[in-house]
Amino acid sequence: MPIADLLQPHILILAPLIVFAAYVVMGISGFGSTLIAVPLLAHLFPLQFVVPFFVLLDCAGAFSMGIRLRGDVMRREILLLLPFMALGILGGVYLLVRVSPELLLGGLGVFVVIFGVSYVAKSGKGFPLPYWSGAPIGCFGGATSAVFGIGGPIYVFFLAGRNATPTQIRATMPMIFMFTTVARIALFIVAGLYSPAALVAAVTLLPVMALGVWAGHHLHLNLARETVIRVMGALLVLSGISLILRALG
Repeated sequence: MPIADLLQPHILILAPLIVFAAYVVMGISGFGSTLIAVPLLAHLFPLQFVVPFFVLLDCAGAFSMGIRLRGDVMRREILLLLPFMALGILGGVYLLVRVSPELLLGGLGVFVVIFGVSYVAKSGKGFPLPYWSGAPIGCFGGATSAVFGIGGPIYVFFLAGRNATPTQIRATMPMIFMFTTVARIALFIVAGLYSPAALVAAVTLLPVMALGVWAGHHLHLNLARETVIRVMGALLVLSGISLILRALG
C-alpha cells in the first residue's frame, strides 16, 4: 500500500478516531482494542495491511498496561496457554498470507457478530472450564489473533471460566498480549507483511494509542465493566454485519 494513500482526508480523520476509541476500551477492560479497531479499519484498508500494522500498536499498549498491572496476573493459566498460542499463531499467519481478502473479510464479519451477540446477551460472562481446556483455546485464540488480529475475547472466555475476577482479567490480558504481539510481529516480518506504509501508520498513531489507554485507565474508575462490554457488543454486531455485506458485494 503506498504511503500517499494514508494522506486521504477521510483516513486522516477516521483512523485516529478509531484507534483512540479502541484503546479507551482497552484501558477500561484490559482487552478489546483489536476487536473494536480491526473491523472498522478494515473498511479503510485491506485486512493484510490492518492486522500487521495494528499489532505494533497493540504491542506498545500491552506492555504499557501489563507492566502497570502485573501484580494481579494469573501466571498458571498464562504458562498453559503460551505454547498452544504459539502453534495457533503459526497456522494463522499461513492463512493470512494464503487466503483471499474477500474470504478473510467475510470470516472476520461472522467472527465479530458472534462475539458481539455474546457480549450483549451475557456481558462477557463465562462458565466453569477445566485447566486443560487452555490447550485447544490457546490454539484457536492464537490462530484468530494472527488472521484477524482478534484473540482477546477467546482468552477472556478461558479466564472467566477459571473463576478470574474482573481485576485479574484486566491484568492478565495485557500480559498475554505482550507475548502474542511479539510473536506475531516476528512472523509477519518473516512473511513480508510489513510495508513502509504500515510502519508509518503505526508510528504516527502511537501517540493516539497512548492517549486512549490513559483515558480508558481513568474512565475505568467511573464506568462499570458490564456496561462497557454490552455497548462494545452492540457496536461489534453492527460492524460485523457491515463487513459481511462488504465481502458479499
